[in-house]
Formats: sequence, C-alpha cells, structure tokens
Amino acid sequence: MRMDQPSQRTRILAVSFSSRGFGYAVIEGGSALVDFGKKRIEGDKNMGSLAGVEKIIHRNQPDLLVLQDVNHAKGTRRVPRIKMLHKKVIALAKERHIRVVKIAGRDLRSRLLGDEEGTKQEMAELLAKQFSNELASRLPPKRTAWMNADPRMDIFDAVGLAVAAHDDGAAMKLNG
Repeated sequence: MRMDQPSQRTRILAVSFSSRGFGYAVIEGGSALVDFGKKRIEGDKNMGSLAGVEKIIHRNQPDLLVLQDVNHAKGTRRVPRIKMLHKKVIALAKERHIRVVKIAGRDLRSRLLGDEEGTKQEMAELLAKQFSNELASRLPPKRTAWMNADPRMDIFDAVGLAVAAHDDGAAMKLNG
C-alpha cells in the first residue's frame, strides 16, 4: 500500500525477512507511513526477496535502509539463508548509496517498549495505535503457543525497525 506525500524529510525503508517472504515499511519524519506491505515469495526465496526489495528501493528512493541485526546480535537464531539474504540486501543498498542500519531484536523491543523482554504482539499493538489509520485493521490476533506467526507480523516488524531507527537519531545523522 503506497501513500504518496512529497517531503524533503529523510525517507527510511525497513525490511523484515521471514520464511514466507518479507514485510516492509517506509516512513518519513518518524510520523508519516508512506508505504508498507508484505510480499510472499515462491521459489528461490533469496532471489525473489532481493528482486522485491530492489523494486521497493526504486519506487521509494530511501535515504536509509534498516534491517534486523541477524549476524552479531546476542540470541539471534536466524537461519543461514536469511543471513545470506541480509548480506545481499546490504550490498544492494551500498550500490545505491543508501546508508544501512542494523538493530538487534532486543534493542528494538527495548527502544519501542522500554523492555527488551517485551513481545512482538505488544510491539504490534503499540504500532497499530501510533499508525491507527494504516495499521489498526491489519493487527494480527494474539498468538497462542500452537499457532504459527501471522504473516502480517512481518509488516509490524518492519514498521518497528523504521520507527526505532528514526527515534534513535539515525535519520537525523543523515540530515545533519
């Protein structure tokens, strides 16, 4: 879903990869969610995801790309495929002269919730309130132990990364 709003503010693209594909979010100025969604990838997931991210970069022309830190963060349990995909996306961003910021999952929850042990559901609920017009109707139901993660959670993970990067001042460092 794309919502065009011309602006001179820093544009942040955040991407969250999963076994199904990826979620993405583009924000400007920390308060304008200008594009977001999820892409389900069939076949070669890395190739399809890389092509999808490239299209989103072309469409949105971000100044900053935010990813979850999957290589160095304590407690990270990402599969090697996702780790390799991250490396390819970072290389793509560098080719396009886009700055990259990586945020660990614990840091993300700490920044947004004030509690590194907070849950993804709590984070999604907070973001659905902050961007109620765009996200409230997409908020997944609370997950029980026997349920798989809802694919919509990828969107909330990406929005959280974008908001955290903005709130951390990563966007301000680009402008300053």
